[in-house]
Amino acid sequence: MVVDTKVSIDSAISFIDHSVGALASIKKNIAEPLGKVLPILCNQSIKVIVCGMGKSGYIAQKISATFNSIGVRSVFLHPAEAAHGDLGIYTPGDPSIMISKSGSTEEILRLLPVLKRFKSPIISIVGDANSPLAKSSDFMFDINVKIEGDPLGIIPTTSAILSLAVGDAIACGIMNATGFSKNDFACLHPGGQLGRNLLLSVGDIMHRPTEVAMVKRDSPLRDILIAMTKYPLGAAVVTDDSVHMLGLITDGDIRRALQRNLSMDEIVANDIMTTMPRRISENDCLGEALRIMENGPSQVYILPVIDKNDARFVGLLRLHDAYQGRS
Repeated sequence: MVVDTKVSIDSAISFIDHSVGALASIKKNIAEPLGKVLPILCNQSIKVIVCGMGKSGYIAQKISATFNSIGVRSVFLHPAEAAHGDLGIYTPGDPSIMISKSGSTEEILRLLPVLKRFKSPIISIVGDANSPLAKSSDFMFDINVKIEGDPLGIIPTTSAILSLAVGDAIACGIMNATGFSKNDFACLHPGGQLGRNLLLSVGDIMHRPTEVAMVKRDSPLRDILIAMTKYPLGAAVVTDDSVHMLGLITDGDIRRALQRNLSMDEIVANDIMTTMPRRISENDCLGEALRIMENGPSQVYILPVIDKNDARFVGLLRLHDAYQGRS
């Protein structure tokens, strides 16, 4: 098959433009229902049931997962399975978010009378304000798009983006209303890198001075290599007698010195050390350490840890440790 690359690229970019315009068009419509549903969804005694069929079901699962990640108890309910026992997830008063582009999804409409008996507030994210679902809802978010953004204008593309955007907008409103903080996020995400970045401090995973190659300003290259072999972290720290850091020597510094044809018998630490390396405090969060290591003019893999009060050397952090923990 011969692909007209230019036409295909233009079509892809056109979809982005179409979706951006659709997002802008619904912005004015969500403030009113948001103001009404946020007090309901911020109630810590309830759980939020999110329901959708087909593509809307995948969006519903993501929205439910986002709610859980910000401390709002939530469960995805498959509408076809709901009538076969899964409605047991409900506690009376649990709100339901129902997602349907057409607003006429049979499996969802079949649930509405039952949910009314559960006294479940019905919140719909729907593409037709005159549909049966919209008319049966207590609160409605209108995501109407006259035509989808794909070349045929029929695939759930732009409408899926709008549904997801409304769900994330609700989540952002909840975060603000409940004062959800970075520490709260970290407590709910201890296993992921985002949680590690917020929850752990540099001091939690750095290598202490007793585990680090430490040399003096006049230490010869032979002694530096012996120390770095004994403590294979990829660097040696140059300190004075009070353990104040004077410089840092990495494996790369040694290789570059040898490439300059310097005499190995004459090289001392002062000749090859970096005198002002990037550094951090042990009380800083891990995320700040990663920012310093990765976002400078060039990436660094070793970060000295310095006491903020008296500039003493207190540890060494490797990029490997930040991402995978101590090994």
